[in-house]
Amino acid sequence: MEQANPTRMELIRKSAQIKLAEQGRDLLREKMDALIQEFFRIMQNVSRSRDELDAMADVAQQSLLIALATDDPVTVKSASFATKRGLSLDITGKNIMGVPVPVIEKKRISKSVFERGYSIISVSGRIDEAAEKFEGELDLVIGLAETETALKRIGGEIQMTRRRVNALEQVLIPQLKSQAKYIKNTIDEREREDLFRLKKVKKIIDRKKKAPGDVAAAPPVTPSSIVSG
Repeated sequence: MEQANPTRMELIRKSAQIKLAEQGRDLLREKMDALIQEFFRIMQNVSRSRDELDAMADVAQQSLLIALATDDPVTVKSASFATKRGLSLDITGKNIMGVPVPVIEKKRISKSVFERGYSIISVSGRIDEAAEKFEGELDLVIGLAETETALKRIGGEIQMTRRRVNALEQVLIPQLKSQAKYIKNTIDEREREDLFRLKKVKKIIDRKKKAPGDVAAAPPVTPSSIVSG
């Protein structure tokens, strides 16, 4: 522990530091509580999106298997190559309690049969259905990527904020209070010593004042006193 200078100014300074540290701890707690609420809200969305993605993936896989079983596999493969295109995504950001999270702005991936690049005459409706299901699955994957990234960043911020709260509550504030207590005890001890010395000096002064006073207080010797005696 840092050795504190035991003066009243230092005690005032330590008291101000304690107050500031406690205010910072309380603000961080409020931030952490708000982040936890947002974390659970997003987690519900992620859980729901994962369930939708799992269901869509099963449906898309089943549609593909049906297309492969009933149509010429070469036709299915050719149709899949014909629909290969780049996917453009606009990624911006927003702040949630000071945490930057991505926002993916995109056009819907699902296309009409005329936009997929293959001839609608050469393929069956089963291939169209499989393409539609996989496009829907890709939509869900992109949306899930956004929410899972936000969830991960908020979770990391919660952990960092909790570490800061613990550092203030378990290390810094107790250390400051210990230093303030040491300063106060030292000042009190000095005041007791000063009071003891003052009392001692006062007694000495009182004794010195009292000694000549006793002699002066004796009645003077006069002729009348001698006669009466």
